[in-house]
Amino acid sequence: MPVTERKPILLDFEKPLAELEARITQIRELAEENEVDVSDQIHQLESRANQLRQEIFTSLTPAQRLQVARHPRRPSTLDYIQAITDEWIELHGDRRSGKDDPAIVGGVARLNGRPIVILGHQKGRDTKDNVARNFGMASPGGYRKAARLMDHANRFNMPIISLIDTPAAYPGVDAENLGQGEAIAYNLREMFRYDVPIICAVIGEGGSGGALGIGVGDRLLMFEHSIYSVAPPEACAAILWRDGSRAPQAAEALKMTAVDLKNLGIIDQLLPEPIGGAHANPLQATQILREALLQNLTHLLSLPAAERRELRYQKFRSIGVFTERSGQPV
Repeated sequence: MPVTERKPILLDFEKPLAELEARITQIRELAEENEVDVSDQIHQLESRANQLRQEIFTSLTPAQRLQVARHPRRPSTLDYIQAITDEWIELHGDRRSGKDDPAIVGGVARLNGRPIVILGHQKGRDTKDNVARNFGMASPGGYRKAARLMDHANRFNMPIISLIDTPAAYPGVDAENLGQGEAIAYNLREMFRYDVPIICAVIGEGGSGGALGIGVGDRLLMFEHSIYSVAPPEACAAILWRDGSRAPQAAEALKMTAVDLKNLGIIDQLLPEPIGGAHANPLQATQILREALLQNLTHLLSLPAAERRELRYQKFRSIGVFTERSGQPV
């Protein structure tokens, strides 16, 4: 049975590039049919396409970066886990509710031969899977599952790697009845006390307490076109102006891009993405993440546990502290 290529999903700002690439394909096909050598013309058009791609993806607005972060084919937590680890055994359940929340996945693995616990939010790969995983919005059981896995890591002296990709924690009434706020708050407290190294990486969306519930770490990494924010821009616009259509304005005001957050001192390392976004070249994105994780893990393992805990605490205590005169982070 022949394998058919998936139709590309185009974002609005990618349309001029897609038109140029379609023109290149058309010229190449016509040249082959008529046995005409147009290699020079094609080379010029391909150079122009590469230049246009570079121009587009180096000048994205915050709202456009949000589109890239939400791209349906952007690599997910499971994609990265399966690509960067040597072995991977998924663990399920929070041992309290008798259920398993598929919006958070995690388990034990080996990274470059070292045993680790790796976990993260998991969005669906298609509409059916998205519904099953609640679009990556975890319930209290998901955060309690994450806490169980992290406790296991701390007990057996295994570093923790957390991959963040969620618009927010699930805000439903049933989640509140089951203790959504308490589950997230418990994770925040526990992550500050763990002796083992913790590396968190924003691979897509980092929204609200849903992201922070597995986001307290010694190092916070963030992909170039990811976002990390107190609230999704649509929710922010609805709260401030009661107008969801002003989401692009909210996205600008929230300072949620990796560049903004690096300048504010909130993230520790900005990870470059392949031109076109992580979905354009998942293998390259995987290699970038793996190298960053190994580099940071090597450094953190060289520090005593007590020093790591103190640095972790001070890192978060200093976020949001400004000098009165300059308005710049201390």
